[in-house]
Parts: sequence; C-alpha cells; structure tokens
Amino acid sequence: LAGTVPEEPRCTVERADASLTYSLFLQRFAFSRPVILGGVTDNSAFRALCTREKLLAAFGPFPVRLSTANTYSYRKVDVPFQEYVEHLLKPQDPARLGSDTLYFFGDNNFTEWGPLFQHYVAPPFRIPGTSPAYSFGVAGSGSGVPFHWHGPGFSEVIFGRKRWFLYPPDKTPHFHPNETTLAWLQNTYPTLPPGQRPLECTLRPGEVLYFPDRWWHATLNLDTSVFISTFLG
Repeated sequence: LAGTVPEEPRCTVERADASLTYSLFLQRFAFSRPVILGGVTDNSAFRALCTREKLLAAFGPFPVRLSTANTYSYRKVDVPFQEYVEHLLKPQDPARLGSDTLYFFGDNNFTEWGPLFQHYVAPPFRIPGTSPAYSFGVAGSGSGVPFHWHGPGFSEVIFGRKRWFLYPPDKTPHFHPNETTLAWLQNTYPTLPPGQRPLECTLRPGEVLYFPDRWWHATLNLDTSVFISTFLG
C-alpha cells in the first residue's frame, strides 16, 4: 500500500556493493560512519515468506508486542498479529503523538518467529566481540521511530521503502521525544540550515543500512513496510 509520504531523491549516505571486503568494511565504516550495502545478500526466499498472506497464515493468532513511537517511552501492548494487520496497520496520522502511536518492530518471540528467521540471510559483516540479534517489524506508511541511539547494527528493507535520518554521536538532533518522525519531518526538518541536516537516504527492498555504535537515527516508513534489523550487541 503506497503511502502519501514524499520520497527525498537525494541520498547523503555512502553506498557500497558486494565488492566491499570485510577488512575494508572494518577500516572505513564499522566504527566511523554509516553505509548502504547493495547486493551483499539475497533474501528473495525470505521475502517470499513475508507477504501479507504468508505472515497471516503462519502467525495470525499469535500475540505480537507493539511499542510506542516515543524515544523515552516503553509502553507495550500485546495484540494478535492478525488484529494488528487488519485493524492497526494504517497510514500514520501526523497529528498523533508518539505515545499514542503503536507499531510492531522488534520484541519478537523467538519460539514463534525463529523458524522464519532461519530463512533470513544476514549481512556478511560483524563487529569483533559482538553477537547478532534479530528485530523484525511490519509497519504502516508514515510510521517510524523518532531519534534515538544504541549499539551498532544493520537494517534491511524486505517490502516497501524506509527513509533514514542519521547524526553522529557528537551532534544531538533537535527533536521532541514524543513527536513522531512524520511530524518532525513536516515541522522541524524544513527549518534546518543545510549544515544541520542529517545524513539521510531512502532504502528499497534488498538494501541494507549499517549504522555504527551510538549514532542517532530516526526512521520513516514511506509505504506499508516489512523490515528486519540485525543488532550487534
């Protein structure tokens, strides 16, 4: 389902392809800056299992844990996956606060979702001393997570388009923690001088974004989207 959120054609995040070696990844990106990786994995088999019909057939009655789109709120709501898809998976209302916005990202029950994740081909790079953990999500157009930071990781779009905004650890973005990314894009983003704009890009299916440790980032789903992140903890 296409949303009404415009796509910014400009991309200020560096891109790399399958020719990127692990040593070069460590040298150029792992500890210093984000990069978009194209062609490093083939998840066509995983994508085939992530259609609306396949996901509802496999997980419809199972509860999923929804989270608020608020940087400092940890309110969680459990609903059956089918109820989420059929009643809550809607385009984002720009007027709603983050604390009133619920969507499904992460908090996966690995007993139930583990068999699906076995089909996912993770990016081939790791950070020494870390181990990967998956976070799977399905979200409506205009939804997203406001600015926050954590450890390093990868995020791949399976269906839809996902716009990313990133700042390095020493540049705290100007945002209200209870303002959705959509509201921030409409209200704050246009007022930013060029030198204060984030790194940004729109990811399409099959593209993977790597973000280093402690980088601020916010996301915005331009369409109804399916995505999976690999957190390196």
